[in-house]
This record gives sequence, C-alpha cells and structure tokens, in this order.
Amino acid sequence: MIWLQDLKWPDVRAYLDAKDLILLPVGSTEQHGRHAPLGTDTLIATRLAEDAARRTSVLCAPPLALGWSPHHLVLPGTISVRAPVLQELLFDIVQSLSAHGFKHFIVVNGHRVTNVPWLQLAAQQAQSRLAVSVAIFDPAYMQKEIASELGFGALGHAEELETSQLMHLQPELVDLSQAVDSAAHGRRLYEVDPRFAVDTLCYVPSTLEQMKVVAAETGGSTGQPTRSDPELGRRLHEHLVNRLVEVIESTL
Repeated sequence: MIWLQDLKWPDVRAYLDAKDLILLPVGSTEQHGRHAPLGTDTLIATRLAEDAARRTSVLCAPPLALGWSPHHLVLPGTISVRAPVLQELLFDIVQSLSAHGFKHFIVVNGHRVTNVPWLQLAAQQAQSRLAVSVAIFDPAYMQKEIASELGFGALGHAEELETSQLMHLQPELVDLSQAVDSAAHGRRLYEVDPRFAVDTLCYVPSTLEQMKVVAAETGGSTGQPTRSDPELGRRLHEHLVNRLVEVIESTL
C-alpha cells in the first residue's frame, strides 16, 4: 500500500525505519469548463504521485483537494481557500509528519502556476523552522521538454494539456463534445506558460469580471481543448511520472 491513510501506525513506523520521504499531492476543486470535472487538478496530482510512488516504494499523504481559485468562483462548484490559510495548512501537515521522522517532502502540485506562490512560502517556512527539505513538483514546469514536442499549445485552463492527460487517466470523466476552444489568450508582455522564453510580467489571476467574459465565451476554459487526445495524454503523463521518479530517487 502506498497511501498513508490506508496504513496502520505500526506500518508507518516500519516504513520510517527504511525511508523518510513522502509525497504530498495538492490540487484544487474548481471549474474546468463544460467538458472536464471540478477535480481535474486533484485527480492529476493524485495519479502522478500514485504512479511514481508505486515505482519507488514511497508513501503518499492524503491528497489536498483544495487550492487558491478566486478567479474561478465565477462558475458554480469552485471552492477557493485563501492562500495564507493553505500555506498554514500545508505547514501543519509537514510539521505533523516531521514530528514522526519524515524529513523529505515532495509536493506534487496539480493546480500549476496558481498554487505555486503559497506552496513556495509554505516550503520555505517548513525548511526554515523544521529542518526538513521540501521540493515542489509542478507539471507546468516539468512538461517544458515534451509539451511542444507533442504539439500542445500554450498553457491555459482546461486546455489540451490537462484535458489530454485526464482523458488518458479517467476518460469517463471527460465529455469532449462540450469543449470550446478560445482565441489566443496570451497578450503582449504577459505570457504565463513557463515554456515561453519571451519577456513577460508575472502571473496574476484574472478578476471575476474578466472571467465572466471567459465563462460566456467558452464555459470557463482557455486554450484548445478540442485538440485533446488520450494518446498524447499518455505520453505526457509518462514523461511527468518519469521526471517525478527522478526527483524521488535523487532525494532518497
């Protein structure tokens, strides 16, 4: 078993006799257009962590299915938690586990660039106060080498990258007939995709008024989700799992 919550405490003690690393999947519960489920980010983070953990025999903590999503409150179902609250929550999780002997933590972030700021603050806080190491594994950064090779467009929201990956992992949750492509969503000196080597401002989530326009045009997505393909999603997922395994093995 690889999930902490499935074990009994003597099992955890036995694990800690051999290893002190644990994966922390983090996602969100937010609208992902008309074609993908609210839990897309959490599902992807969970499967990345699970598949890498099986290959390396490490443990996964219970997924954190909440993120910072104020801009997605424009559509029903989204749950947004304030970034400082999430920062303290993640710190408390790390602090609890470190008290028992866990020393190395890898956060597997499915919410991509939006979650990163508070994850960085929580990681710094934990490393400074608890004498642990915290790495942040984020698909937007770890797919840079393969996303263009697979022909994916720019990072958006519920676009062809994460929709393709979800179609590979849980196709029954995707209704591609409801997907709507958007016009080019980048603008001069503002590109959020880490792949881009151009000058750019830092990412700031859209306002609710800006997201109302997106919701009316596409149902909440940006990018070209109609181009999603489960085979491309499989290749993307395998690339990310391989990279996560590399990170784990370099930490053990």
